[in-house]
Amino acid sequence: QLQLVESGGGLVQPGGSLRLSCVTSGYTFDQYFIGWFRQAPGKEREWVSSITSRDGSRTYYSDSVKGRFTISRANTESTAYLQMNDLKPEDTAFYTCAAFSSPFPRNREYMQKSMHYDYWGQGTQVTVSS
Repeated sequence: QLQLVESGGGLVQPGGSLRLSCVTSGYTFDQYFIGWFRQAPGKEREWVSSITSRDGSRTYYSDSVKGRFTISRANTESTAYLQMNDLKPEDTAFYTCAAFSSPFPRNREYMQKSMHYDYWGQGTQVTVSS
């Protein structure tokens, strides 16, 4: 069973940057698709970004973070990252990474749905405020 542990959250001023890490257990990390989701107080969980398995050749972003966030993966470290730049107060949320494995290619529409993810981390808080 895959375990995921996020870190890197914190308090940052608008315009600042943070890099979230999602460290996983297991030696089959490269087989997993990885996604980042976030949930702000009083709001539903929102998909943020996803990266395909293996070489992570395809990445996807929600419109609200495209151009500011970058998802990546380091298979030798069993870790996924979410680099967040130009942070805005509306990015304030609890961020969670999630994973699923599949022998089939998956598109953006599939990867943005939380129901497809089998493993979830505990999350990390990101607060953007001056």
